Amino acid sequence: MTAPKPSAPVRPVGARDTRGYRVFTWVNITALLLVMGVMLYPFLTVVAQSFSSEDAIRSGEVSFWPVGFNLNTYRAVAENSLFWGNYRNTVVYTVVGTTIAMVLTTTYAYVLSKRHLRGRGLLIGFAVFTMFFNGGIIPNYVLISSLGLKNTLWAVVLPGAISIFNLLVMKSFFENLPSELEEAAQIDGLGWFGIFGRIVLPLSKAVVATMVLFYSVQYWNDWFSAFLYLDRQDLQPVTLFLRNLIAGASSAASEGAASQSAATGSISVNIQAVTMVLTVLPILCVYPFVQRYFVSGVMLGSVKG
Repeated sequence: MTAPKPSAPVRPVGARDTRGYRVFTWVNITALLLVMGVMLYPFLTVVAQSFSSEDAIRSGEVSFWPVGFNLNTYRAVAENSLFWGNYRNTVVYTVVGTTIAMVLTTTYAYVLSKRHLRGRGLLIGFAVFTMFFNGGIIPNYVLISSLGLKNTLWAVVLPGAISIFNLLVMKSFFENLPSELEEAAQIDGLGWFGIFGRIVLPLSKAVVATMVLFYSVQYWNDWFSAFLYLDRQDLQPVTLFLRNLIAGASSAASEGAASQSAATGSISVNIQAVTMVLTVLPILCVYPFVQRYFVSGVMLGSVKG
């Protein structure tokens, strides 16, 4: 005689079964799709223009799909040595700047997370003060010049080395870590540096990955610091190269690229579109691998309890 099969549990009717919740869900989906379309439209238009012909762009025929497919502008930009030199500079500035920023931000945030630290409130006050007040462009320019940092890597990577928003998020995250872990590590003989490197950082992968993404995007997109402090074209990042193209104040090499593209049947709009696509491509490739840490990292560092 076989035992009777247990009946399937009855799923209680909850909030998700209500008509209001379903309407709310569809409204959210519709709104997010509209926002996504608004965000994607200019990017897809730029990509389509980068592969389109001169006549199609002039006549306004290009929207989502290339019209009069051509790769002449990509060839012209690929032959421009200044563009690739500026591209290399951007990679160097991003890697070095993000490394320095992460070292300073993580160590400073870990120190501020210790409630027994003497002068902790004063240090937090100094950090928060800089969120609302700064010297301005001219004093910063005078400071960078007087320190002899103009036309150097450090003029780009050092002024923005610590973001106070990122610092406070990491501080809150470190405060929420169980203190028992550090006490156990101290009993085992680890010092503060050992605890930070072998206990705290491995448990902070989500927030660290999020901060790496924030700093990387910040340094990759930054052109204003280079515009102020870098006079030599061979030291400028690719974002400043792109700014010069868009503003019409292109350098001699970028003007050479424009003349090459004109000879092959392209116009300045093509050059701008191609440069934009090549500039944002690395961030688009890296972001999907870091995005899974994004929400958890920000939430863990911003919600207390």
